[in-house]
Amino acid sequence: MPFHSPPSPVLATITRSVTVAAGRFAPGHLGELTAVVPFELVDAVLAETRSTQRRLRDLPSRVGVYFLLAMCLFPEVGYRSVWDKLTASLTGIPVSAPTAKALRDLRRRVGVAPMRMLFDVLSGPLAQPSTPGVRFGRYRMVSFDGCTSQKVPATARNRSWLRATAYYPYPMPALMTLVETGTRAVIGAVFGPTDPGETGYARKLLHLLRPDMLVLWDRGFDSNDFLVEVRATGAEVLGRSRANRRIPVLTRLGDGSYLAVIAGIPVRVIDARITVTCIDGTVFTADYRLVTTLTDARRYPAATLVGLYHQRSEHESAYYALRHTIMAGRILRSGDPVGVEQEMWALLSLYQVLRTVMVDAAESRPGTDPDRCSFTIAFHTARDQVLTAGGVVPAGTGSGLLGRIGARILGHLLPPRRQRLSTRKVKSPMSRYHERLDDGRPDTSRTVTDLDLAIVVPDTEQLPLPTTSRHGSRTAPDQRRRHRILTLLTTDPTRLWRARDIAAHFGDITLNTMYRQLTRWAADGLIHKLGPGIYSATTWSPEPLA
Repeated sequence: MPFHSPPSPVLATITRSVTVAAGRFAPGHLGELTAVVPFELVDAVLAETRSTQRRLRDLPSRVGVYFLLAMCLFPEVGYRSVWDKLTASLTGIPVSAPTAKALRDLRRRVGVAPMRMLFDVLSGPLAQPSTPGVRFGRYRMVSFDGCTSQKVPATARNRSWLRATAYYPYPMPALMTLVETGTRAVIGAVFGPTDPGETGYARKLLHLLRPDMLVLWDRGFDSNDFLVEVRATGAEVLGRSRANRRIPVLTRLGDGSYLAVIAGIPVRVIDARITVTCIDGTVFTADYRLVTTLTDARRYPAATLVGLYHQRSEHESAYYALRHTIMAGRILRSGDPVGVEQEMWALLSLYQVLRTVMVDAAESRPGTDPDRCSFTIAFHTARDQVLTAGGVVPAGTGSGLLGRIGARILGHLLPPRRQRLSTRKVKSPMSRYHERLDDGRPDTSRTVTDLDLAIVVPDTEQLPLPTTSRHGSRTAPDQRRRHRILTLLTTDPTRLWRARDIAAHFGDITLNTMYRQLTRWAADGLIHKLGPGIYSATTWSPEPLA
């Protein structure tokens, strides 16, 4: 038989054109993400912080900013390899070949201020009012939460700055962020040593709150002073309260919640019991006490607010993207506090840039919830675009930011969010929470097959007013000052009485005496003290004295 050779393979030649900045500025790009961080923005930030180079160097300051962002985009390689990725597609363009020391010097020359200002420009809410899953009524949902799991090199300077002990192998700065829960976009961030605590750092972000925001928080923020400060911004609150906190019941509402006052702020309290049944038959029950300033039970039913509070867990997704998707559990590079600050602002800026592209992709397809956009796909596609220097200068004027990254995101949308019960086990043997008691949750994440929500009505027994004094003696009704005042308070149990108003009502009691007696009766549990000089009745019903 004659031998027939296989046909020759058909070859194709792909020719690409790359548009970047000219001359020494050519390596200064971030692939397609450069559309979010354009050259003009970087130049303006450098000029505003007086960080622009005084003479044109082989490594200009603009290139340094993009190098810092690329350094966070490729955390697994060294300085020189990051530079090689930025210049991989710049064939035919003469670019410098700096050493690792030259790139470290570039970082020092750029400094912290430009990266912090860049984050300030990029940060903020991203969603439009019509974007699904972002608003509750007219309120944009935001949340406070802290994180202390990003590790930095264990140098003496880092340990001294972060006040780390030898108990932990790596120092970890405390990071506090205010996040738009619907998109996980960072509205504001602050970090440093752990001494100030969560509420201490959160106070530095209160100026970012607006009256159209609904703030979600967990039990770590359950503080009278913090509640007052948040309400002073005009924002509404939906937060979890400690179970052992005693909150006076002023008025019961039809949905099982009740009105109360905390630190002079009228609030509504919801006690809920959630029973979760997993796919393997595991049953888990948890009690939640929520406090909200949304006091209208008809407009905001208790069951709806309990379900809404679950949105606070989206904040954990933001930290997961930072720690695991971007950093993949790696420690930062910087061995001194100044370098750590610079690197943290660069990392937060990169995260916000990726979220911006994701939200733009979701909003380009009406009705798409940003929850369905994969951060992993956006991250890895952005890395590929840096290697090819693709989309550095967007083609055309109407294409917007929906380039290859957006198309890849929309082509691989996640399924709608499913109900899952995630384990809350502490894996680190050196964590102070490692030995905590088992809360009954399964050891691994399970799919939820049934979820039962029950609003728990507080058990407040109607008791008569006491008819004897503290020492057991009886007095006539018309001479009984305590009974007169308690009867007055119970005639309007929802009113917040001030000591001077009570004293003025009777006319025969001095203000000093009024303060002393009200304080003593509040300690005895006869009345509720709701704030400085503010009192209300308990659920006792007055009866005639004998």
